[in-house]
Amino acid sequence: MRRVTLFVNGTSRNGKVVAVYGTLVDLLSMARTKLGIKASNIYNVKGGLIDDIALIRDDDVLYVSEGDAFVEPQSTERAPEQLCFPAHTDWLTLNVGGRHFTTTRSTLVNKEPDSMLAHMFRDQDVWGNKRDERGAYLIDRSPDYFEPILNYLRHGQLIVNEGINLLGVLEEARFFGMEQLAEQLEGLIKNSQPADDHSPISRKEFVRFLLATPTKSELRCQGLNFSGADLSRLDLRYINFKMANLSQCNLAHANLCFANLERADLSAANLDNANLQGVKMLCTNAEGASLKGCNFEDPAGVKANLEGANLKGVDMEGSQMTGINLRVATLKNAKLKNCNLRGATLAGTDLENCDLSGCDLQEANLRGSNVKGAIFEEMLTPLHMSQSVR
Repeated sequence: MRRVTLFVNGTSRNGKVVAVYGTLVDLLSMARTKLGIKASNIYNVKGGLIDDIALIRDDDVLYVSEGDAFVEPQSTERAPEQLCFPAHTDWLTLNVGGRHFTTTRSTLVNKEPDSMLAHMFRDQDVWGNKRDERGAYLIDRSPDYFEPILNYLRHGQLIVNEGINLLGVLEEARFFGMEQLAEQLEGLIKNSQPADDHSPISRKEFVRFLLATPTKSELRCQGLNFSGADLSRLDLRYINFKMANLSQCNLAHANLCFANLERADLSAANLDNANLQGVKMLCTNAEGASLKGCNFEDPAGVKANLEGANLKGVDMEGSQMTGINLRVATLKNAKLKNCNLRGATLAGTDLENCDLSGCDLQEANLRGSNVKGAIFEEMLTPLHMSQSVR
């Protein structure tokens, strides 16, 4: 919305500030009402005839005639001090950081009457405001951030040009004590920020990612949240799940060959019958997970690495783990019945109360492991002293 000041042709007194809308005929009709004349023509300050409302700009000063030609406004003599410092009129100029803004006193006062600007300009020179050589009021603030504030006071809409930092405008609004505008800016800033979305990725979303990724490309899922997702029976080979949240996921029968699950959260996940050949699970948290019937054995000889993993209470019954590295892992209260652990590295592993009945531990390294309360019944091969010497 644009606002202009209308004067009767040839005068510069008793002007009327009106809103510009519709057509030129609408503006002439309003001029008739406001000025009490038979308005026919509208001129700009240079005497140019306005024949299209699109030519009118915000804050223009216009002169309305009853059909006669343009007449220069009559000037009156002023005292010398008034030449430098205009009288107490509605129009005034602000020098904000070296940039001049012309507006009206009512604009600065009416929209937010409790603001600093309203108090500064409600009454003339109440604050003893300093002026420059042109009589403009000096305000030591950023003009770029002040402009959207002034426009807000003019038409009530917050419009910030591209490239203007909203935080800067917010600080200016707070400085001038404009509470309503500050609330709008805070909401706008909040909505413009990227969503802090940590919601889990669904199976449908993930399958779409898989289909869009070439089979030979590594899919980076590092740190993503898959909590509770159903990823069963999917081909997840070579995917980087480092530090991902896979807690309570269903990964049953999934192909996780050579996947990177380092420091991932697999607590309470279901990995029954998953293919874990050459998997990397260093320091993974799989407490309470189910890994029954899993295959960790790679025919090519690449060993699965679960060093330092938290496997408390896991159920790995019947899993193939030839050559697996479980050094310093925690398997307290785990179920490893009938597992193939030939050549496995269990040095320093916590096997307290672990059920190892029916396991094949031939050539497994248990040096320094904690086997307190562990069950070694029905072993397929006898456990040699050299395998468990502390």
